[in-house]
Amino acid sequence: MTVLEATLNAVPHPILVPYITGGVDEHWLDYVHEAVDAGADAVEIGIPFSDPVIDGPVIQAASVRALERGTTPDTIFRDLDRYRGSVPLVVMTYYNLVHRYGHEAFAQRLANSGVTGVVLADLPVEEATEWTQAADAAGVVTVLIAAPSTPDDRLQHICDQSRGFVYAMGVMGVTGERATLADSASVIAKRAKAATGKPVLVGVGVSTPENAATLVTAADGVIIGAPVMRRIAAGGSVAALISEFRTALAPA
Repeated sequence: MTVLEATLNAVPHPILVPYITGGVDEHWLDYVHEAVDAGADAVEIGIPFSDPVIDGPVIQAASVRALERGTTPDTIFRDLDRYRGSVPLVVMTYYNLVHRYGHEAFAQRLANSGVTGVVLADLPVEEATEWTQAADAAGVVTVLIAAPSTPDDRLQHICDQSRGFVYAMGVMGVTGERATLADSASVIAKRAKAATGKPVLVGVGVSTPENAATLVTAADGVIIGAPVMRRIAAGGSVAALISEFRTALAPA
């Protein structure tokens, strides 16, 4: 069992993981700390990429702002040296950045920055071996994504190969807020739970505290991205938003 998996398994309530785009503004690490202080059990840090195929308009806009500020993987790693939280950090980005940086160098830089896991949204399990070997050697686990359309045999393979937790996509399509919770979110959560003993977290389409409370009857927790980045864009309180979700799931 990996450190990330063991840490999440030890959480005594449904797991809450907010997503924050690194470098979105000069205060981005403060938002991470606010989220941790408000009850987040881990934080997913987005390293922005110019062609984010899985990201919806809210997170795309945040990535554009970050890139226009000159954000790079190295500036995010530098900022993470000031991370003072006690919960795990998981990076989410795209394989092109890893390829250009170099597998071993990127994995080691993640580890040196205190990052325990990574989600490469566009790297399928069938093509991940070279990366996962480098990541494993550096002590960084690779979290794999299971989509609602994933057939049973491939879902089992994804669950077997994923480390730390399994990222269950709540709905086909890009990230973003939805007016209602898709039925597919609970279905993929139940299917993944039947295939693995690792924590199963649902992301994509988790828009409200009520959505989250519904989902954790089937999953071990939720990942929330667009609501957090919309709150940041509007100048609102990240801590207040995380507290709302935390209360809906279980007290911190």
